Amino acid sequence: MATRPKVLSIVLAGGEGKRLMPLTMDRAKPAVPFGGTYRLIDFVLSNLANANLRQIAVLTQYKSHSLDRHISLTWRMSTMLGNYVTPVPAQQRLGPRWYQGSADAIFQSMNLIIDEAPDHVVVFGADNIYRMDVEQMLDAHIEGGSGCTIAGIRVPRKQASSFGVIDADADGKIKSFLEKPAVPPGLPDDPGSSFASMGNYIFTAEALVDMLTTDAENTDSRHDMGGDIIPAFVAGGDARVYDFTANTVPGATSRDASYWRDVGTIDAYHEAHMDLVSVDPVFNLYNLDWPIWTYQVQMPGAKFVLEGTAEDSIVSPGCIISGGSVDSSVLSPNVRVEERAAVDRSVLLNGVQVAPDAVVRNAILDKNVIVAPGAEVGVDLDADRARGYTVSDGGITVVGKGITIKR
Repeated sequence: MATRPKVLSIVLAGGEGKRLMPLTMDRAKPAVPFGGTYRLIDFVLSNLANANLRQIAVLTQYKSHSLDRHISLTWRMSTMLGNYVTPVPAQQRLGPRWYQGSADAIFQSMNLIIDEAPDHVVVFGADNIYRMDVEQMLDAHIEGGSGCTIAGIRVPRKQASSFGVIDADADGKIKSFLEKPAVPPGLPDDPGSSFASMGNYIFTAEALVDMLTTDAENTDSRHDMGGDIIPAFVAGGDARVYDFTANTVPGATSRDASYWRDVGTIDAYHEAHMDLVSVDPVFNLYNLDWPIWTYQVQMPGAKFVLEGTAEDSIVSPGCIISGGSVDSSVLSPNVRVEERAAVDRSVLLNGVQVAPDAVVRNAILDKNVIVAPGAEVGVDLDADRARGYTVSDGGITVVGKGITIKR
């Protein structure tokens, strides 16, 4: 039997998430709740765990308490089998400084690679929504024989200028890596599409260590994985692209196969929630063949009383819909919607209370927000701005933790 290669997975979870404010006011971006009961980081950790890649270090930095707590309480694996998910905070091992970039974060945590002595290192981001069998990408990386393999997703060329774009030949060897190019290159087999980088990489361990060491000595570098390390591999002719559409996940439907969303903005975060709630969801949380794992709250099932209704919605445990109506929305645990209240196309996080006759529309309400009787949010955007609430370019109103919205 062939010896299985040794793999260390590193999840980069130290970003500030400024574009998701105020949801990231008190929490790291990967700790932002999603889909009712999950956190953003649960998706990458589930993909790695389901693919049997279970030696995982999560590099954290900003406002990491809730993220560290979630990982410690939720992601406990059998140490007897050598499995672990461990949060690794910035430790200033190389001097009194925080991480200077994603590449510097790994360089400052080089002891993880030295101690584990892996053959290959998986480096994935922590805040995208998707399913992926990472073992298939690992197999492609090993077969390709390059020092670096980058996951690429096919996007229409007219949209590709918003991404880092991979220009590869027909055999998958990357010719250039372009940051938000004005004229993105097409694909050899599909001129109308381009490869956008997913921010997911696999490296041969020796090649990664050498490149990180060289980068650390370069005073002109930003020490960023996408901005410096990947272009250096490309320049050396040592990088290949992995076509995400070739990845097959058990239980995937024709509609959600190859689904991937960067939820780095309020509008993208809201839109990704709307992808969950249709009868035939664009992204199916109910695929039990490739589950998304998380800590499930210890609360009773959702309850509907006094003719309360919910249509095309996700309603989490502990919620009570008492005579109100919920449509095309996602409710986290312990949300209450009272008589004649209406919630439409909205995301309500833990503990939100919507009082009688209130209206919540096209809004995201953070934990423990209270909507007072007869109050409205998301209806008059100018009024929302005047109250100091965040209103996105797409017209989504966001209200931060613990605020009471008055009439």
